[in-house]
Amino acid sequence: MTTLEGASSLGAKETSVPGEDSLVDKAAISARLDRLPATRSVWKLIVLLSLGFFFELYDLLFTGYIAPGLVKAGILTATTHGLFGTSGVASFIASLFSGLFVGTIACGFLADRFGRRAIFTYSLLWYVAANTVMAFQDTATGLNFWRFVSGLGIGVELITIGTYMSELAPKHMRGRAFAVCQAIGFSAVPVVAFLSYLLVPKSFLGLDGWRWVVLIGGISAAFVWYFRRNLPESPRWLASKQRFAEADAVLSRLEAQVESQYGSPLPPPGPSEPIAIKGGFSDMWKAPYRKRTVMLIVFHIFQTVGFYGFANWVPTLLVKQGITVTSSLLYTTVIGLAAPLGPLLGYLIADRFERKHVIVCMAALNIVAGLLFSQTTSAVAIVMLGVCLTLAGNIISFTYHAYQQELYPTTIRARAVGFVYSWSRASAVFSSFIIAFMLKDFGVTGVFVFIAGAMMLVILAIGLMGPRTLGKSLEDISR
Repeated sequence: MTTLEGASSLGAKETSVPGEDSLVDKAAISARLDRLPATRSVWKLIVLLSLGFFFELYDLLFTGYIAPGLVKAGILTATTHGLFGTSGVASFIASLFSGLFVGTIACGFLADRFGRRAIFTYSLLWYVAANTVMAFQDTATGLNFWRFVSGLGIGVELITIGTYMSELAPKHMRGRAFAVCQAIGFSAVPVVAFLSYLLVPKSFLGLDGWRWVVLIGGISAAFVWYFRRNLPESPRWLASKQRFAEADAVLSRLEAQVESQYGSPLPPPGPSEPIAIKGGFSDMWKAPYRKRTVMLIVFHIFQTVGFYGFANWVPTLLVKQGITVTSSLLYTTVIGLAAPLGPLLGYLIADRFERKHVIVCMAALNIVAGLLFSQTTSAVAIVMLGVCLTLAGNIISFTYHAYQQELYPTTIRARAVGFVYSWSRASAVFSSFIIAFMLKDFGVTGVFVFIAGAMMLVILAIGLMGPRTLGKSLEDISR
């Protein structure tokens, strides 16, 4: 295989002479990781990464919740005068996703080049600083510019966390690890929704409530920088850079911790797969990755319409249906309580069912619940259908985050996932304007018909083109 050219081959021995740089040691990194039991030390790494994901989603999703406050303050308008107007809520959403697009497509390689740990840290600090500046803007131009800048950091962080997670989690718990990560991450939804409900309609200490929502997230996220010191570099990444001694040292420390908690000797590693040490952008266009790349591009263009079309617009959609700003924020707070439940429910199925089948089923649920949501004004029905949409969207989210990381080898994982993921960001830029246009001319029903069409294309792309990955090592999937 092209991406495995120059990779270490397998040796015949299980152990090496001390000090000998054996071929077995080079090839066995993934096998040693995949045999680790799900002990406290392993879950601690997952939780530490998940803390970063919490603040990332807080930052990503407060867009929709503070939008009514931005409109109330006169900085933005609910709809645009033209399709691509720059003074409406759509331009604010588009600025974020423009930054996400550039961050993922142009900067995804950073984690492949400089390591998962360093980029995880610095991209977080980047968007915290940008959002702090954004919180003090009074014009649509300033607001949109700094939202774009923060989007650059968030885009890099999204790719890095997923890559980091997939390489540290053993294969038998990779799906559950992503489920837990997303459950912790999506607990940011009720938090930001509740804070918005309390703060957005009011002012404190001379600052509008929406500014406090932004500042609270940034100040809190800065604490992740302190906790990140306990995260090791990815042994798989170190091995892909031929830094085998460092990879072995990191893994040996982790194995010692796990063994002390496991209470008995660790199980022997399974068959070792060769570790790729060369790879480039062109490899994602060679078999078997070409078909996967095309599939994920199509998937990301349209899944974004379903997920962010609801998450970023639900308060505005409810206001458009005649519900007051305060009531719409209350409803979305209740709906937001379901956000972490989706991944927690997914935890029960994460490593039992194929990822592609879960995505297809949840996309179908999204279509049905969305069309029903557009036809109701009952508070109970709004909340119930909103919960269904939230659960379906979040189960899709944690599943595809695990799935796309599995489809590429270590040497190109971050840049390849960054490239395909960037299409979702480009889609979000244009779909936000299209949704604003649909809302203006066709109402809430038109918005959800548009979303339903997009989710049908998600079903076709994943259902017809997606490979199976359940229970396989990352290296085995890349063969």
